[in-house]
Amino acid sequence: QVQLVESGGGLVQPGGSLRLSCAPSGSVFGINAMDWYRQAPGKEREWVAEITSRGITNYANSLEGRFTISRDNAKNTVYLEIHNLKPEDTAVYYCKAELIFLEGATMTTRNSWGQGTQVTVSS
Repeated sequence: QVQLVESGGGLVQPGGSLRLSCAPSGSVFGINAMDWYRQAPGKEREWVAEITSRGITNYANSLEGRFTISRDNAKNTVYLEIHNLKPEDTAVYYCKAELIFLEGATMTTRNSWGQGTQVTVSS
């Protein structure tokens, strides 16, 4: 079954930047909306940003403009750039997407989550 795979996490010093990536593990016909979420230790998973298939973006109000979501439709990949990282950005970052499959003449969609990539902001 095709899953989403995130990459790009790691240990970063405060003030640094990261670019996270997420792409399907196998072949898909296309992808509708793609979202990033994050879950900090001891907290609930929270929505971070979304980008539609047409490139329209939305962000959580609390992010202070430090996050940028983008996508490359040719690569079926979504990115999340985070600038001026703060310790409170430490979390597991997950992507979610509505994957489109075409089997013969039948088109189906399925929401899929990745396993997450750890981002740790610490000096």
